Amino acid sequence: MKAMVCTQYGSPDVLKLKEVAKPRPKHNEILVKIHAATVASGDIRVRRFDSPFLLWLPMRIFLGLTKPRKAILGVELAGEVVETGAKVEKFNIGDEVFAMTGMNFGANAEYTCLPENGAVALKPASLSYQEAAVLSFGGTTALHFFRKGKIGIGQKVLVYGASGAVGTSAVQLAKCLGTEVTGVCSAANFELVKSLGADKLIDYKKGDFTKRQERYDIIFDAVGKSSKTSCKKLLTPHGRYVSVEGQGIAKILPEDLLYLKELIETGKLKPVIDKCYPFEQIPEAHRYVEQGHKKGNVVITIEHDKL
Repeated sequence: MKAMVCTQYGSPDVLKLKEVAKPRPKHNEILVKIHAATVASGDIRVRRFDSPFLLWLPMRIFLGLTKPRKAILGVELAGEVVETGAKVEKFNIGDEVFAMTGMNFGANAEYTCLPENGAVALKPASLSYQEAAVLSFGGTTALHFFRKGKIGIGQKVLVYGASGAVGTSAVQLAKCLGTEVTGVCSAANFELVKSLGADKLIDYKKGDFTKRQERYDIIFDAVGKSSKTSCKKLLTPHGRYVSVEGQGIAKILPEDLLYLKELIETGKLKPVIDKCYPFEQIPEAHRYVEQGHKKGNVVITIEHDKL
């Protein structure tokens, strides 16, 4: 099969389209023919190896010394089950699924194997493969940090970076969970974020949002560009600050995908796609994503007949 391989750490030029061995499912795995994947912030960090100086060596040991040990990047996908392991009971050949591979990566390829008890679920019938592919990363990340922040009905929630992949999911999920949502983004993205349910909007380019008088029960930094110290004065007495940066990797729960699927099917959640790139243009997608201005998600479409 063909896969986009990260041959070493560096610029998008290190990504090369190569022929690699097609995986075979183990007894408890399904083989998925991937029709759509994404380029997420985690892919960018691994490819260019963004890591603080003090964490440089342990992260290199974890990820790979001279190049990523998981050389095929991509953390979320949508596709079709084409083979099942002998002990698989939840899925059948022909099932359309969406999934999160997490730190196992592997979604930027024609095929990948997934454990049937992992973060994989039947695709909402109303969504295209491209739309389904963007559900996992932003949705599971937002849910993880909202749980960490002990989100509750009637709270006031501020989402910093409300127009990104995680932010667009966070705004919608916070509304579903019964909160008042303030989104922080550029004025150019106000219309988008308001359409997702934000009650109030703040333009981060017009002054320091941490100087405001309003107080929040949860501040969620969905892009990792603020600090707990600077945001502390915006919190209520029992308020919590949570961030995608410096607070560990979001825990992926299979039941979260079922919850996201239910929200899609009841019209309470919608995927947000900025751009779509063909499989062979993944390096260009990386260049676009690392500029830091995307709205929602960047999708990779895999047309098998054309490869």
